[in-house]
Amino acid sequence: MIRLHHVPGSRSMRVLWLLEELGLTAELQNWSLVDGSLRSPDFRALSPAGRIPALEVDGRSIFESGAIVQYLTERENRLAPLPGDPERIDFLEWINFAETQANIIQALNIHHIFLRPETARSVALMKLDTKRLAVTARALNAHLEGKKSLLSSGFSAADCMMGFNIEALFRFLPEADYPAVVAYRDAMMARPAYQRALARGGEDEIYTRDFYELPDA
Repeated sequence: MIRLHHVPGSRSMRVLWLLEELGLTAELQNWSLVDGSLRSPDFRALSPAGRIPALEVDGRSIFESGAIVQYLTERENRLAPLPGDPERIDFLEWINFAETQANIIQALNIHHIFLRPETARSVALMKLDTKRLAVTARALNAHLEGKKSLLSSGFSAADCMMGFNIEALFRFLPEADYPAVVAYRDAMMARPAYQRALARGGEDEIYTRDFYELPDA
């Protein structure tokens, strides 16, 4: 039995998508970001920092989406270059780059969406994090020019890590500035496994706007 602890629209979507790509059946247990349940002892026994996702598999719980993705690809021996493969370093780099980018997105989510009252927000930090996010988007755009996936050999689990970020990325940055990233997003979202994961995972619970403008100082 595989059980994924999940919040719609959160990083657990990466794992759900990968499970679909691998053809693995998993039970979903949904949680909420706003009701305090992620701070409960029951959930923290699965994920000590109270963060989604957690995956129960092979008799234990694994937390952190990057670790889960790496474990599943090694377990199934699919969708990741093996140690010794020339693309192994690229794979590991892009998995971790995706997490760096996701952490910046998370900081922007906190300021734009979750932090209340609005007067508690730091406009200076919001502007700084938007600039930091743009740096990652420019690097990704340059890498993806003329490519359909992160690795030259084709789709991999690194694309599950990165592809999840892109819809959120464009809540804060204009699509027109990153055409290669837009094409990549469209290709990832068209994958049948992504569509199945989206249907199973539920509607995004985080965003209520298509685009979040920076507030005036």
